[in-house]
Amino acid sequence: MKLKPFALLLTSLFPLASQAADPQVERYIVTFPQGDHVEYQGAYAANFPDGLPVGVGSGLQFMGKEGDKLFFATVTDRGPNADSPKVGDKESKIFANPKYTPLLMTIRVADGKALATDAHALHDENGPISGLPLPEGLIGATNEIALSDTLQPLSSDKRGLDTEGITPDGKGGYWLCDEYGPFIINIDGKGKILKKYGPQAEQGEQGVAGGLPNILKWRQANRGFEGITRMPDGRIIAAVQSTLDIDGKSKNSAQFTRLVSFNPETGQTVMYGYPIDVDVYKKAKDAKIGDIVALDDNRLLVIEQGGDKNKVMRNLVYVVDLSQASDLSTFDKEKAPEFDDAAQLTARGIKLAEKKQVVDLRKLGWQQEKAEGMTLIDNQTIAVINDNDFGLQSVVDKSDATKVSIKPLEKPESQNELWVIKLPEALK
Repeated sequence: MKLKPFALLLTSLFPLASQAADPQVERYIVTFPQGDHVEYQGAYAANFPDGLPVGVGSGLQFMGKEGDKLFFATVTDRGPNADSPKVGDKESKIFANPKYTPLLMTIRVADGKALATDAHALHDENGPISGLPLPEGLIGATNEIALSDTLQPLSSDKRGLDTEGITPDGKGGYWLCDEYGPFIINIDGKGKILKKYGPQAEQGEQGVAGGLPNILKWRQANRGFEGITRMPDGRIIAAVQSTLDIDGKSKNSAQFTRLVSFNPETGQTVMYGYPIDVDVYKKAKDAKIGDIVALDDNRLLVIEQGGDKNKVMRNLVYVVDLSQASDLSTFDKEKAPEFDDAAQLTARGIKLAEKKQVVDLRKLGWQQEKAEGMTLIDNQTIAVINDNDFGLQSVVDKSDATKVSIKPLEKPESQNELWVIKLPEALK
């Protein structure tokens, strides 16, 4: 990568004297001390004379302190992409740099700065992977068509990943989650893929071990696993970003999205329903999970976000209790609970997880559309980060909706913003 530094912005937001119980926020713009940028030499390169900004923040994991320094692990997603017109009846995405490889990086917060360093390309025994969609026909495929910035078809990739979350594996490496398969991936500390789990029917395909429930194949395109965390007892919990769309019929009305528990030692899986704020959105599919983080063996922090009925963005953090939640697997055999309304869920004896709001990021001044990484620093302090989408967006030609161009995202959306939030009370 060629290098170009980012500007640093640091602001501390302190509670008003009359609101002493409000959270306290330290706000950083993540910088890249080596000036990293993503090479872009496409049709709209003149709009990006320094290339594209790196886009970390799809996941965040606190790794520890050294004195006053804070260290976090983070990952990028599949790379610089933008919306584009449908190809026939299929969704498509523009990939500005098809050769891009998702990265594992470290963020160091010290001396008023947040610096992203130590990039490791995700790779397997065949070399670096890509972020391109999987070929049509594989269960993990989103059936999205990859296009160049001039809307020409690109090749798919059996090894492609769209990484969206990170948590330690307890052995010096990490577990990642992915939106394509959806997959759960174990990597070492240098980004080498050790094992990849997906829906059972994918076993044997592109090095996938299977092991996850087949119903997950109904995740919406580009809405697979969006958050992952490791519980103290070793179980891995991965969150499906939005409602499943079973047989193409359930995404608009389902009352919940799924949290999948996977025990890597035994292979046991359990699925819980996270109750989305269904009455707030025009359609249930508009709700999205940003990230999750374990508090103990029964409780998680969850970011829920999305545009409400008035298209106003919401970014809320909840404490979610799984202790009384039903295992949805036992009910899927009869009928997927996604087809039930609230009364029908109750009649079937299905209990969704319980939740309680902890903080509203918007009320603290959060302006980014997406908060996609969250981690726990201590029992009273969390950190969140956005995904800056590599600082690019597509623009539709108003006279011809089949034509698009690419231009830079405006600030603050084009920047990676990291917040360290001290809550007024401990997360008990």
